[in-house]
Amino acid sequence: MTHHDPDPTTIDTVLELLTENGFEGFAAALEVLLNEAMQIERSHFLEAGPYERTGARRGHANGFKAKQVKSRAGALQLKIPKTRGTEDPFYPRSLERGERSERALKAALAEMYIKGISTRKVKAITEELCGFEVSSSQVSRATKLLDEELTAWRHRPLAQCPYLLLDARYEKVRTGGQVVSCAVLLAKAIYPDGTRAVIGASVSLSEAEVHWRAFLEDLLARGMHGVKMIVSDSHSGLKAALAAVLPGTPWQRCQYHLQQNAQAYVPQVALRKQVGRDIKGIITAPSLVEAERLLKLKVAEYSESAPRLAEWMEANVPESFTVYALPEAHRRRMRTSNAMERLNREIKRRTRVATLFPNEASLLRLVTAVVIEISEEWETGRIYLNMDAE
Repeated sequence: MTHHDPDPTTIDTVLELLTENGFEGFAAALEVLLNEAMQIERSHFLEAGPYERTGARRGHANGFKAKQVKSRAGALQLKIPKTRGTEDPFYPRSLERGERSERALKAALAEMYIKGISTRKVKAITEELCGFEVSSSQVSRATKLLDEELTAWRHRPLAQCPYLLLDARYEKVRTGGQVVSCAVLLAKAIYPDGTRAVIGASVSLSEAEVHWRAFLEDLLARGMHGVKMIVSDSHSGLKAALAAVLPGTPWQRCQYHLQQNAQAYVPQVALRKQVGRDIKGIITAPSLVEAERLLKLKVAEYSESAPRLAEWMEANVPESFTVYALPEAHRRRMRTSNAMERLNREIKRRTRVATLFPNEASLLRLVTAVVIEISEEWETGRIYLNMDAE
């Protein structure tokens, strides 16, 4: 079987380019070598050289297609050999390897972007390492390479989850020609072995019931079960969704947010510190009986001087007493949703670089990448709760 032999002038051309231009001639020399190598590979693929007549021929050469490829030597102007009449399409292996390297580079760019490195710095790093500049749009497009992995994580199967913590934060997103605040919905689980993990992340236009309901239904559809207690703030949309999707599941109102909410009902600024101390004394009482006794006393105390506060306390403070049903060793960590603050701080540190997201998908991409990193750290780290405690 005869194949396309290398053109004897190719090496002469390469040597001439390097001799005349030195290091500056690398890109042009590489173009010549790659173009020649691809023609040889095409001949092997067709099992016949140019104009060669042979019974083993698998098809015919069909010209070339121009393609610019970025490499560490610079931008290369290549001529990709084409074929016709073949059962399988031809594409040079050398170029496939180069494109795999390019995909790996783009994935690295996406990782840098997600880690919070600014687009300007990413461009500078790429230019320094590779000899060519990557545009802002290329960096943004590169992040989409991670979408398959991120989507798979968001849809992974779930298991038994005794404790579920829910929270939301807001980020600026451009949608419909306007800049709006989008809600980032987050779910953290504590598993039966005492480890913790982020099990859900979603982006919605608000914390309305419909969005929280869809979020919770997705967790259940993925296999979450055995929830013994939920911890969150008292957002009306979330409470309504919990009643619809997880009816009868004990709910612990975050005591930290409860104390903050109470300040809106204090009639005088001078009373704020005292009210704060009183509520803290109630919610940190050693037993449910003592907490209820203290609440009754404070409601009576404020009924004349601050009637709206007294009414609010009587209706709302008991929502933070659910934690008393848990083993004492679990109460400190389960009385608030403050454990979600680590997530929120890390998300804020990364999103601060972007400032404004062009769409909801870009925000979800970044948030997912951040929480995957934290969740993996949690799942492989120390036990968060001793689930054997009584």
